[in-house]
Amino acid sequence: MDLVDRQLIDALRADGRASYAELARLVGLSSSAVHERVGKLESSGVITAYRAVVAPSAIGVGVTALVGIAPGENGRDEVIAAGLEAMPEVESCYSVAGDDAFIVTLRVSSVDELHACLGQLRGIDGVARTRTTVVLATRFEGRPASVVARAGTDIAD
Repeated sequence: MDLVDRQLIDALRADGRASYAELARLVGLSSSAVHERVGKLESSGVITAYRAVVAPSAIGVGVTALVGIAPGENGRDEVIAAGLEAMPEVESCYSVAGDDAFIVTLRVSSVDELHACLGQLRGIDGVARTRTTVVLATRFEGRPASVVARAGTDIAD
């Protein structure tokens, strides 16, 4: 991966709808060369998806909570992860080190729905306890870290 690939990744992370012509102007290549590079980034698994980023409150899920999940003595991560994946309210799930095995991001419409959702989480086989932090305000999220700024680090081709 060279500097041009990194520039393309940064540009697409900022605007996944950027045209090949726009990207070409940015990196100083032809549109066809950019199309080929982006195709290689997609086929190699560097670029995994394109999606719309929406305002949670605009779609009725204005309550966000971060929940740490600790397994019980016999709790199995695979079983817990499958239970979490089955819950549409779980937006993100991270396997972590520390007292908790998972940290999840929940998006719900109300505190009452959060309460019900936490009950559902605690009902997943193997979950011993949850620890919830309710988000009061989001300063920023999903901010893409620049890969151009990391140009000195080695990334295999």
